[in-house]
Amino acid sequence: MAPVRVPEPLSVAAPAGASPLPLAPAFGHRSIAEVLTSAAASLGIPGFENRLHLPAAKRVCVVLADGLGRNLLKQKSAHTPFLRSVMQAGQGKVPVSLDSAFPSTTAASLASFGTGLPAGQHGMVGYDVLDPDQDRVVNMLGNWDAGVDPQQWQPFPTVFERAAEHVDVTTVSLPQFSDSAMTQAALRGGRFVTGTTSHARTGAAAEAMVGAGPSLMYFYVNELDKAGHRYGCQSPQWEHQLEELDATVRRLHATLPPGTTVLLTADHGMVDVPESQRIDYSAEPALVAGVRHTAGEPRMVHLYLEDGQGDAGRARLLDAWRSRFGDRIWAFTREEAIAGGLFGEVRPEAAPRIGDIMIAARDALALYDTRRVRPTALEVVGQHGSLTKAEREVPLLYFQADGGKAPRG
Repeated sequence: MAPVRVPEPLSVAAPAGASPLPLAPAFGHRSIAEVLTSAAASLGIPGFENRLHLPAAKRVCVVLADGLGRNLLKQKSAHTPFLRSVMQAGQGKVPVSLDSAFPSTTAASLASFGTGLPAGQHGMVGYDVLDPDQDRVVNMLGNWDAGVDPQQWQPFPTVFERAAEHVDVTTVSLPQFSDSAMTQAALRGGRFVTGTTSHARTGAAAEAMVGAGPSLMYFYVNELDKAGHRYGCQSPQWEHQLEELDATVRRLHATLPPGTTVLLTADHGMVDVPESQRIDYSAEPALVAGVRHTAGEPRMVHLYLEDGQGDAGRARLLDAWRSRFGDRIWAFTREEAIAGGLFGEVRPEAAPRIGDIMIAARDALALYDTRRVRPTALEVVGQHGSLTKAEREVPLLYFQADGGKAPRG
């Protein structure tokens, strides 16, 4: 597959009185899209570039901790003695942080991770987005629309599919994800090993690698993200799951074959939003005037306009949002997002999935259309999706497994 050109990071110009957007994700340089591709290159697999400067390896295990923002990992380092020791040891030329995809949400970032492509190419541009062919909003995670074929929606070969032609490729995750639409779309390829607990998954990972030759493994951890959504990332429950993650990675260090490269990263960070700032924007007519569909997530809203609204309709809607929320949001058009490289280079089929107008939260704010989401959605505490550093900056930790307790083949 020919390499996809991605623009250099740049800042998006904004109209007078509007806040300029932050830099675009560093696609092609230092983003979540470079993790598996660099790991594959470090294994000597042809067709991949080692953009993250990983040392040559025979085996690589990539641990992806859903919801682990870099600032949270640093802030809560007292809860992670093993990971803290890794950070203190240093990792040479390997960068210590990466950009998530945009939006900073699981669907977009895991798809970039799995394909090595920006969201504008793989087309999974939000938690839920417009399917132009059906003229309806479809979900990209656990409630995939029956009218959408995952492998047509995201048609590019995954890193796993390409790597499996050369090395042993294994995903270690929860049983419910083994044949999920998200897996089919962006993480297909290789064999899938399951475990319902972290102990079971670490044991399965060690067994899967012990007898294999050159290997690429993806190890998924979702408990942190679940705790954050329910209780908040400043809660004791979140801290407990962070401690569990530390213990999980420490077990991998001890049980994977000696010398295995272990990488820890994440798909996005998280911020807590107080109940008073979870706002139903659909109750304010000016904020939905001329809007046919709403989608995205509470911190990164896609607004799709009715036909015939034109530039004047878009301008009125942008003005309404900016008047209502001021510097608490970034409000921008699809064209501004594409010009600024927020989605990387956008293929024609993916462009209509992006909102005509997008609203991204800048502070502790969550925005809901209660006409289409369940009331329980407003109970979510920890959230993500926007362009803030807390949401978009994720860690990259590198070390080599000791293997002192690795099973014998």
